[in-house]
Amino acid sequence: MATLSDVNQETAETTAPLVDTDVPHFSVLLSSTPRGARLARLLAADQLRAWELPVETASHIVAELAANAVTHGRVPGRSFRLTLYVVGGTLRIEVTDTRSDRRPEPREPGTDAESGRGLLLVEALADRWGVAEERFPRKTVWAELRLPS
Repeated sequence: MATLSDVNQETAETTAPLVDTDVPHFSVLLSSTPRGARLARLLAADQLRAWELPVETASHIVAELAANAVTHGRVPGRSFRLTLYVVGGTLRIEVTDTRSDRRPEPREPGTDAESGRGLLLVEALADRWGVAEERFPRKTVWAELRLPS
């Protein structure tokens, strides 16, 4: 069974940089399944620890964005991408899926609803967040966190 460090080694070798190589970055393609969403959170936490950055808030955001990509952005046979990078004092988290026809919007769920609070959590935890539509059929939901000095 592969360990988290084995997966990190594999992803580091198979992903191409999406940003300037002088900028700390991490990017991985994951299956659009609940397991892929869970792995996104674990890999993000592992990478943030390696960069010696705070983990808790960022891993909550990754969990919510990955869960949304798997639940609402899933197209059978297509994966989603998690990208993390640090520019200046800001951590940017991006989750890209292949369902651009479903733009995410925070909504107040009913009091008895078991889901529907993900973007409200992202909105509460992130300093900024948004959606970037890319070449069809992709969209990227991103969130930014200011890092402590």
